[in-house]
Amino acid sequence: MPIFNAIPGDHAEHLWNGGSDSYGHQPETMISDGPGYPCRHCLRNIGEGESLFVLAYRPFPTTQPYAETGPIFLHKTPCPRFIAEEVLPPILVSPDYIVRGYAEDNRIVYGTGAVTPTSEIMRRAEDLLQRADIAYVHVRSARNNCFQCRIDAT
Repeated sequence: MPIFNAIPGDHAEHLWNGGSDSYGHQPETMISDGPGYPCRHCLRNIGEGESLFVLAYRPFPTTQPYAETGPIFLHKTPCPRFIAEEVLPPILVSPDYIVRGYAEDNRIVYGTGAVTPTSEIMRRAEDLLQRADIAYVHVRSARNNCFQCRIDAT
């Protein structure tokens, strides 16, 4: 069974404690005007009127050619980290997402990326994670390629 992982708690705490983003900048603060701001820590949409951070995030341990950095949203005040194995995270509400496999060296495994209907994400992740050349999977926006969450094998 795949495990859906939000950004690590220590990354979120670093930002909540005044730390900088992946580009060395302070996160921008804004107020949510409704749905469309998925928090990458609790993996829930940030409610209307709530403060949030917009920041550059690189979900890879080091920089290298495949270490994509992009914008994400995070509640401005601490929220609990998403933990669930058997259900899709609540932020996955679009009709489809890019589901793509990465090797142990944190590089894209070519040929694994596919726009996948949301209802098929679990099955697609299970298939990819059974392969010896895939260490983990990313779920990314099918429209903007923004990082949503990581999937690991149990």
